[in-house]
Amino acid sequence: MWTEGIEPGRQAVALGLAATLTVVAIDVSLVGELSFFFDLCFIVLCLGLALIVRAHDFFTVGVLPPLMMLTVVALLGAVAPHTVATRGDSFVQATVSGLAHHSGALVAGYALCLVTLAVRQRATQDT
Repeated sequence: MWTEGIEPGRQAVALGLAATLTVVAIDVSLVGELSFFFDLCFIVLCLGLALIVRAHDFFTVGVLPPLMMLTVVALLGAVAPHTVATRGDSFVQATVSGLAHHSGALVAGYALCLVTLAVRQRATQDT
């Protein structure tokens, strides 16, 4: 059953963005910045999206993790740069700093997503 997926790509993208922004809102309201909690949730979310998407929409979810991270960091860099960078940093500097600080989560989540999609693709071909 896990090889089939249940959500089309558009819904998986909407779910991923909504869940990511919810985690960001919780993390920023509790801690005041993006913390390790966000990183862990981002990795789990990448895995979950790779598991629920339909096989026809693997590409959509395969490119989603970097876009989600960039969206979150750019949004926070524009609205509240102190949550992802040092106070007084410009939008561009806050975005780059945020991506650098959370690059470990991005790499781990992206790798886990791609490996999961590859395993699901292989399982789909074997059946």
